[in-house]
Amino acid sequence: MSAPLSSNAVLYAILSLNSEIALQKEYLESPDISIEDKENEEEILDDLEQAFMEFIELYKTHTHKDKELPSIEELLNSEL
Repeated sequence: MSAPLSSNAVLYAILSLNSEIALQKEYLESPDISIEDKENEEEILDDLEQAFMEFIELYKTHTHKDKELPSIEELLNSEL
């Protein structure tokens, strides 16, 4: 049985996924992507967005337990 993820692990996963989603969207909008690759890259974006939402839900449970954690809005709007 695996140990539950720490608040910091969830926080870093959210920030990483958020960055990856932005990069993937940028790539999909670029002229560098071929038509053949676009569908696969869109599926990757869907997977990234799904993982992001799952970590958001997990983070919300952590914020209910630890009131010192920033809200999800503060987290995503802050600059590192």
